[in-house]
Order: sequence, then C-alpha cells, then structure tokens
Amino acid sequence: MKSLHKAIKQGNSKEGYDLYQLYMESVRSRPITSLRDLLELDFDREPIELDQVESAESIMARFCTGGMSLGALSREAHETLAIGVNRVGGKSNSGEGGEDPIRFEPLSDVDGDGHSPTFSHLKGLRNGDLATSAIKQVASGRFGVTPEYLMSAKQIEIKMGQGAKPGEGGQLPGKKVDDYIAGLRLSKPGVTLISPPPHHDIYSIEDLAQLIFDLHQINPEAGVSVKLVSEVGIGTVAAGVAKANADVIQISGHDGGTGASPLSSIKHAGSPWELGLAEVHRTLFENNLRDRTLLRVDGGLKTGLDVLIAALMGAEEFGFGTIAMIAEGCIMARICHTNGCPVGITTQNERLRKKFPGTPDNIVTFFQFVAEEIRMLLAKLGYKSLQEVIGRADLLSPRADVSLEKSEMLNLNFITKLPNVKSNRNWLNHGAVNSNR
Repeated sequence: MKSLHKAIKQGNSKEGYDLYQLYMESVRSRPITSLRDLLELDFDREPIELDQVESAESIMARFCTGGMSLGALSREAHETLAIGVNRVGGKSNSGEGGEDPIRFEPLSDVDGDGHSPTFSHLKGLRNGDLATSAIKQVASGRFGVTPEYLMSAKQIEIKMGQGAKPGEGGQLPGKKVDDYIAGLRLSKPGVTLISPPPHHDIYSIEDLAQLIFDLHQINPEAGVSVKLVSEVGIGTVAAGVAKANADVIQISGHDGGTGASPLSSIKHAGSPWELGLAEVHRTLFENNLRDRTLLRVDGGLKTGLDVLIAALMGAEEFGFGTIAMIAEGCIMARICHTNGCPVGITTQNERLRKKFPGTPDNIVTFFQFVAEEIRMLLAKLGYKSLQEVIGRADLLSPRADVSLEKSEMLNLNFITKLPNVKSNRNWLNHGAVNSNR
C-alpha cells in the first residue's frame, strides 16, 4: 500500500511507474490468497511491440468504480472518485443513496489553483470536470431514487446483493446519517438506513424483468445492469437476468467490503469472483445468451494482471473498489463502520473530512498505471487489444511452481476450461441499449 501511495504521488512518470512496479511485485509475491494466485499466463503467439497495442485510454474506458455510496464515503472521497473516473472515460458508481443534483453539470468556475466555489471542499479541479456518477444504483430501500436521479444516469444498476456480505442488504449506521446525507436519501438524520436483502418488488425473474422494463421506460438512453453476488448457482440466475433484458450483469466477489458494514457482516462471507464469473460465462454460452449481455466483475481487483485474468475468463468491464479508495489516500485503518476514518474517506465527521488528501489526479494516475501494465502484458502475449483476449481462458493454466497442501487436490478446470471462443468472437457484439419493444 505504501509503495502504491508513493507511486501515485510521483504521477504518471517513469519514476512513478517504477514505484508502481514495486507495488505489483509485492502483490504477486504475497502468500497465495485467491484462486487467481494459482494461475499463470500461457503464450500461443510471439510478443509484439508495445506501440502496436491499443491505447491506455481505450483500456480505461472499461474501468468502473464499485458501488460505494455517498454516506458510506464522505463527500470528498465520493466526488473525487467520480471526477477522476470521468476524466479517464470510465464509469463511476453512485452506490445506493442518491446524488446531489449540483453534480450533474460540468464545472465552469475553477480558478488557477484548482479550486471551485461550487465544490469548495475539493482540490485539484479543472474546468469541464464532471462530478456525477455514470452508473446510478437502485436498491431495495430506494434511498435517494428520484426521476431526476435516474435521468442523469448513463447506466442504472439494480442492486440484488453485495458480494462482500451476501444475504444482507445495504446498511448505513445512524451516526453517518447527517443532515446532508438524510436530505439526499429522503430520510431523517441519525436514523440507521437498511435496504432489506430481498427487493420488496422482486421475488422472481419476471418481477426483475418488470423493474428493468420500468427503468428503460424512464430513461430509454441508459442501459440497465443487474448486480449479482458470486455464489453457487449464479449461472442459472444470470441466464434469467439476460432473458429479462438486462444490458449488463455485474458479478461481485467476496473480497473488499463497504464503508458502512459492521465487520460481523463481511467476515467469512461470499465467494471469489473467479468462480462466479466462470459459471456465468459458461452458462450464458451453453444457453446461447452470451451475446445478449455484457459481463462486469469486481471484488478485490488490484493490478493489471488481475484485470487480464478476469478478461480471459470472460469479463468485459472491471470494477475497482477498495484499491480506488487507496489510490485517493485510504490507509486501511479498517474502522470504516465507526465513522472515525482518520483520513476522511469513510466518515461524515467534518473534522476528519478536512484531512482528506486525495485529488482526481490520484485516481487518474492509478488507472493509467493499471492500463499500462495491461498493455505490457498484452504485448508479451502477442495481442493488440483487450477485446481480442476476452473469454480466452485457454491462455490460462495452473501454476507449476505452487505447492500448497490445501490446493494439491484442487481442480482448476472449472475456471480454465471454458467455452472455446478462439475463432467465434461474434458474441462480443452486444448492440445498443436493450429496448422495451
């Protein structure tokens, strides 16, 4: 974490990327902690020159942030994330809880020092910056969901569950609900806000299809995504979601957490995104549904190698949660749920929020580093774009240099022997936003 902070402070420079490589090495040399740590890349082509690989900008357009709400995060952290992701052409996620309409328009009052009267609590701003989240989330509590909120979205996400705490809904402790947060969520200050685990209007795929229809009705230009938890049987659910006209299916792994959940909710819960992604990708293929929906994955992605492995398993977009917060200054104090974050990221305490160190440039720099790492890996593999390797699980194999008692009998074919898509790439053409016609 410290090496990443140092790299980001150097900016997108040779010195910064050298420090980022130290961070990459520290992640890769850690003890085996995830399924992807048991995998390595296979090569079926000769390497190519780096300048033949697609641009970092093209890759970053596939990046998103996790669904972290304003309330779980401070205004400073939430708005900085959105501005940074918008700068690189990605999509930030509002999380459940609404969004201030003041964020819907580009900034035009930024002075030469990067300050704006509109967002006086932020720094490092530029004229033209946009603080709105491209993805607006709708959860069972409907906190902050208004017609204006939905119309401001490029994509609307139906939150069916949380990867870090499956079986529970969103929750925000009362001490985080101040006057501003309560106003956005159409609630009262000091009241704990919980979204019930099941949507009050979704008890079947048919009910989900009706909500997707309704959201397409209110904003026909916005795609609708459905957030599912990585767990056994997710493939069957995803097949129904695809038939229900969802534009995007999000698979959320157990890694990470939120800035509001008690530790008892997120410890020892959930499954790895690798299992969920592989099951969904395979099931949709077997039922001729893969071309109907784009797959996005999140849950502990930390490096470009993580992104590439997810792409090889079938993911087309990639969400960053905890690591994006680290990029803007999180020090992993692990007291998010107490409202006492010492660097002002997961707190509504005004005294602590003044300590927030991040700027949009920090987010941009991190995503640039990740994109450059992906470009270098693609060059080594001999491919010119991420699009060319999506679903190519034949380029993955179990690591031969790993010998762990717990994994000796583990069969990784489930995540490495996926449908053969080497020649058939038509399923990647998803077309425009699904219509209700």
